[in-house]
Amino acid sequence: MPSFDEVLKEAGEFGRFQKRVFFLLSQTGITFSSLFASVVFLGRAPGNFWCRIPGAAELSERCGWTLEEERNFTVLPLHLGNESVTGECQRLDVTWDTSASCSSPLARYGNRSTGKLPLAPCRDGWVYEQPRSSVVSEYDLVCGNAWMLDLSQAILNLGFLAGAFILGYAADRYGRILIYLLSCLGVGICGVIVAFSPNFTVFLIFRFLQGMFGKGTWMTCYVIVTEIVGSDQRMVGIVIQIFFTLGIIILPGIAYLIPTWQGIQLAISLPNFLFLLYYWVVPESPRWLLTRKKGEKALKIMRNIAKHNGKFLSPHYSEITISNEEVSNPSFLDLVRTPQMRKNTLILMYAWFTSALIYQGLVMRLGIIGGNLYLDFFISAVVELPSAFLIIVTIDRIGRRLPFAMGNIVASIACLITAFLPEDIPWLKTTVATLGRLSITIAFEVVYLVNSELYPTTLRNFGVSLCSSLCDLGGIIAPFLLFRLAAIWLELPLVIFSILAAVCGLLVLLLPETKGISLPETVEDVEQLPSHFGKCGKKRKHRDTNSYI
Repeated sequence: MPSFDEVLKEAGEFGRFQKRVFFLLSQTGITFSSLFASVVFLGRAPGNFWCRIPGAAELSERCGWTLEEERNFTVLPLHLGNESVTGECQRLDVTWDTSASCSSPLARYGNRSTGKLPLAPCRDGWVYEQPRSSVVSEYDLVCGNAWMLDLSQAILNLGFLAGAFILGYAADRYGRILIYLLSCLGVGICGVIVAFSPNFTVFLIFRFLQGMFGKGTWMTCYVIVTEIVGSDQRMVGIVIQIFFTLGIIILPGIAYLIPTWQGIQLAISLPNFLFLLYYWVVPESPRWLLTRKKGEKALKIMRNIAKHNGKFLSPHYSEITISNEEVSNPSFLDLVRTPQMRKNTLILMYAWFTSALIYQGLVMRLGIIGGNLYLDFFISAVVELPSAFLIIVTIDRIGRRLPFAMGNIVASIACLITAFLPEDIPWLKTTVATLGRLSITIAFEVVYLVNSELYPTTLRNFGVSLCSSLCDLGGIIAPFLLFRLAAIWLELPLVIFSILAAVCGLLVLLLPETKGISLPETVEDVEQLPSHFGKCGKKRKHRDTNSYI
């Protein structure tokens, strides 16, 4: 009775079938990364805006003023009277009626200087030169409400966090492809509702749900891809990250071509409906089917894989074996019950948290050049591309652990050097900070692969989802940590990032090396993985087995 890995090797570990499934599922990375970074363009600055003075709209309509003329009559006198007041968050405490003069609406206040006129906060809304270009202008997220834009991104990350727990658990219990398809449907529907939200409360609710379903699509497609290829081909878990970066690169182009935030939101949401067509071309994970005692379905899928790969399974393959382990619903205790599993889980949770915190912190701090939002964002995305290629050319030669550790160590050194470089050589500070960004991106991408390789099949999706939830926590904390510490000393966040990355680089050296080793099927397999000081690259032998027909 052959094992699953033996059958997979005969059917083709990365043949035409797996390449097709890989390419199709990789498109999920483009839509997910667009959702992940969309706030940059959904919440972009709306251009010039100012407080609306009661009666100004009616007077403007009667007088036929342009927006520029209305601004000159309302903001310019205020600024001339008090140069520190821009008119964005305060206005003259006056009321215009329709009898006011079109050429001199403030004439009724006599010869008083505008500097002596009382000021009042904005209570009647704002006037925007670009009224529907951003959620900021759509829901008046300016002045005292500006923090609500940060809240919207925090809510999205909370959705990612909820999706990691809820949908990660569901995928292990009900199947990878089912949860993937339901998540794609959820992302699409919630995305459309977000685009047409009548108020900010509805916007936040469905932004949260879109984040939850978005995390479900990304994590589940990643697990499916890694479970249908052989142990020597699992670098596809790194290659799929390139599609995430492609989504980041494409996003500024979409935002540049589409002038409204609703259009951008629809452009990144509607493609998820196309993924529902995968129902007919992407099968359930055979590994998962075997753990749920559905060996007959798993064997049928393996025969289909072999057929598409131009191979043929032997007729005596009427059964596929898996290691003898009772199948149960996964829980956090399953991840920390045994010594090796506990060590792996704690280190991976810290690695996810650190990678996300430093990555987002460097992105927000660096800003690359400043100036053109679209160009700056594009350049910052292109910087990430070399990371995947560097991993691809090294990971199967020197293993996972060393690039993982070096990515963190180099990022640590780069952050520390950047913090103490003098301000009069900005090009050098930018170059070193960019090196830190590249290095932490490498660590960020390797953790995806290592995480999936260090958990058994019955716990893989749940384990990846749970550990990666610390990534979302890091994303929530990053902006607050960055700006609060920068208020004390501008470079203090870099020092903190350096310490976090250095600790992470040392900890990941304690993880087992998984280069060339079959995916573990049971907790016992994980416990017997080569230790951090053991010999790497040795194939694991299967022990007690049960067969499922």
